[in-house]
Amino acid sequence: MNGRMSRVWPVMTIIIYIIGSCAKQASPTGGPKDTEPPKVVKSIPLNSTVNFKGKNITITFDEYIVLDKMNEKFMISPPMKVKPTISLRGKSLFVEFQEALKDSTTYTLYFQDAIRDLNEGNPLYNFQFVFSTGKVIDSLSVTGNVVNSYNLEAEKNILILMHSQLADSAPGKMLPDYLTQSDINGGFRLNNIKEGKYRLYALQDNNNNKKYDLADEIFAFMDSVAVVVPEKNYLPVKKIVDTVKTDNKKTAEIPLINGEYKLYLFTSPKKTHYLTSSGRKKPYQLTYTLSLPPDTSKFELNITDSVKKDFFIENNLSGDTITVWLRDSSLYSRQQINTIISYPFTDSAGVLVYRKDTIPMRFTAPRATKGKTVKNPYKYTTNILNNYLKPGQHIIISAETPFRLPDTSRIKLYEIEAKTKKRIQYELTKDSLNSTRYYLNSEFKEGGKYLLVTDSASFGNIYGDKIDSTGISFSVRTRNSFGRLTINVQNGKGDLIVQLLDNKENIVAVRKLKNEGPAEFPMLEKGNYRVRVIYDLNGDGKWTTGDYSLKRQPEPVSYYPGEIEVKIDWEIQQDWDVGIKNVKDQKLKAKTETKKLSI
Repeated sequence: MNGRMSRVWPVMTIIIYIIGSCAKQASPTGGPKDTEPPKVVKSIPLNSTVNFKGKNITITFDEYIVLDKMNEKFMISPPMKVKPTISLRGKSLFVEFQEALKDSTTYTLYFQDAIRDLNEGNPLYNFQFVFSTGKVIDSLSVTGNVVNSYNLEAEKNILILMHSQLADSAPGKMLPDYLTQSDINGGFRLNNIKEGKYRLYALQDNNNNKKYDLADEIFAFMDSVAVVVPEKNYLPVKKIVDTVKTDNKKTAEIPLINGEYKLYLFTSPKKTHYLTSSGRKKPYQLTYTLSLPPDTSKFELNITDSVKKDFFIENNLSGDTITVWLRDSSLYSRQQINTIISYPFTDSAGVLVYRKDTIPMRFTAPRATKGKTVKNPYKYTTNILNNYLKPGQHIIISAETPFRLPDTSRIKLYEIEAKTKKRIQYELTKDSLNSTRYYLNSEFKEGGKYLLVTDSASFGNIYGDKIDSTGISFSVRTRNSFGRLTINVQNGKGDLIVQLLDNKENIVAVRKLKNEGPAEFPMLEKGNYRVRVIYDLNGDGKWTTGDYSLKRQPEPVSYYPGEIEVKIDWEIQQDWDVGIKNVKDQKLKAKTETKKLSI
């Protein structure tokens, strides 16, 4: 019996294995992943058809599709007051016009990358459908670039408007004859244009009405008229573009366009006076901001059931932000304070008046967490970074709330020599505009070591808070621990503002010149810098934005071509021809002359 079972058992094992394998469920491999975008297999009418008289267009693809952000991405040029209705059924896309088409007009439907396949979401890039209600398809084109006027960075997804109506009022009142959007490189191409004269505009269309009718919309305009003729035509780019893979996603590799027309975006200056905001960040601090600094009319404030000595007012440098500090504890302990403010205001007729408003200012203390609430200790901060000061620099002492008069008998400054410390004199000065800031200065020596001691209660605020004892050790760096950069500006005309920027384009230092000459930047930290020049056409000492109502372009700027590396204890002398305006990221043309500093 045992022998018989030993012969049967292997056979039974094989049968059980086969049955188990047959019962096991598995997904089919399905072949390679689909990476191809949808393809058009037919359309009614055909793309580029003429004498179109219908009200519908049907476009059929080789696979099922979905639409991605169609309301944002789809455009029709010339634009229509009512957008066509777009729907899907099966593998077909349907376009239904909601208003009559113009006679003898070439229309272009721009889908950008809104059409994608259902399974993998592969986009069909730059898909356009063109037809004409006349006998011919207009075939001329216009190219250009749109950039930020202040930093010359390319701006994508900006609406490009082209008007055959040349009146100055056209972009604010009329729909354009043609439109498109700038690509990721700031380039644009308007195709299927009719021969003629046009004006070009660029717009960040905040209300999506294809018109420049909001004061805060970003805008650009050309001073000259664009003349579109066959002799100046630009052949359209191929509709098929390559893709590049970034972060596991495929994106279009858009060809760089160096267009004929350059548009420089700006936001118009504010011209109307009004109160933009008000708030009560702390129980004793009220803040009001105005759209513009007051002119001849002043900002005035009164508080119900209080007198002038119960508070004081400070303005920022530009004068458009007003901070009110409440002195009286019985006043700032209220949950709501009723303030009466008077300020310049532009009414609906555009007339500047003096307006009076009653504004309640509420402060609700945050709820305490479980357990005893610990009050944050009162502290001050200084500009001593990493325990160093620059040569010639004074100490800035700042706090969040207004200082009371410091007790200088409790403030001591020592010079450290070897293992001894010697007390030295200092001067403490209050900021004339800011009650939360003091300046401490002394005859600091290069390479010297110092100790600033502020004993308990030496500094305090007007609300009774005071500091604990604090000691700060610091040294004064020597000049040869920095680099030096001199930009020799050439071929400039008029007033120039030369700005030194860090590698994130934050302003490090500014120099002003007339026509040309050296712009010197001493005591720089090592690192890479950029240099920008502003052509200060109105001579007001700052960059001035554009104003379409005055037909004033923003003041032009230019960048030194490339970054400049600054090294410790080295001086860089660099010539720069600023004769050409609105230039950035050109190939470095001149060699940098570097020499050891002799200090």
